[in-house]
Amino acid sequence: MYELSLWSILGSALSSVVLAFIWYNPKVFGTAWMRLSNISPEAAERGKRRMPIMAFFAFLASMIVAYVMTHFGIAWGVFDWIGGFELGFWLWLGFAAPVLLGSVLWEGKSFKLYAINAGYWLISLILMGVILSF
Repeated sequence: MYELSLWSILGSALSSVVLAFIWYNPKVFGTAWMRLSNISPEAAERGKRRMPIMAFFAFLASMIVAYVMTHFGIAWGVFDWIGGFELGFWLWLGFAAPVLLGSVLWEGKSFKLYAINAGYWLISLILMGVILSF
């Protein structure tokens, strides 16, 4: 990563949103996530109407993450996909994993819910780091 690349930022943000649709699909972790989050099927059904706007804001949030990751990558001298992989991992370990752990420690959420959400962020940040490295 030598400089900011709009295409890499857009691509990595899109990859994060697509991964979320796969990760939280009922056939993957969605059913367990809904149960552990106490989201009823009726509430999930009502939420589908807001899905386009929620996906849009998730995309914007992912663009911010990708933009900040690019600055870290430039500062740390990330030049290849291995560096992008490491960047995603270390950002997950240092920021996402500890912050998400607060829901277990202070909100009484289950560790299984933590594992689902932290797993998503691990894969997402690594994927974003690899895409940003190109």
